[in-house]
Amino acid sequence: METNLPTAYQISALNDLIRINYDRITGYTKKIETILDDDLENLFSDFIYQSHQNIEELTRYIHKLGGKLTIGSALSGKFYQAWINLTSSIYKQTRQTLLDYCEYCEDVSKSAYQKAFDDNEVHWDKKETVILKRHLNDLKNSYTQIKRLKDNALKTA
Repeated sequence: METNLPTAYQISALNDLIRINYDRITGYTKKIETILDDDLENLFSDFIYQSHQNIEELTRYIHKLGGKLTIGSALSGKFYQAWINLTSSIYKQTRQTLLDYCEYCEDVSKSAYQKAFDDNEVHWDKKETVILKRHLNDLKNSYTQIKRLKDNALKTA
């Protein structure tokens, strides 16, 4: 079945958001392996779970639209993963540098969702809009949590 152009744009945007969520899972999984703080381990585990839930919902919409899931990281995701690996190996991870990384990660994720909303080529139906806005709000809340922890770490340093 051939998809029309607006539907193809939707499927492409949804696949991009899935890749961002996979990158988020990979990043936080790698960071859990290097941290000693239980509070951060629990928080990162929550973020990983959140991204798994997002992927499930986004995948359902891709199938509903008649599209296929694109497996693998985007080029930006590969660059992002290389940067994560480099910073993990070169720099001693302090709580502050770890939270800096997390703030960046959450900002990239929020930006990807905002880009999907702002793209004039993509027209979301009401149900998709509700779910995508919920994902974006969850990411904004995650960003706020990280920012709060980072600010507290700065005060105690």
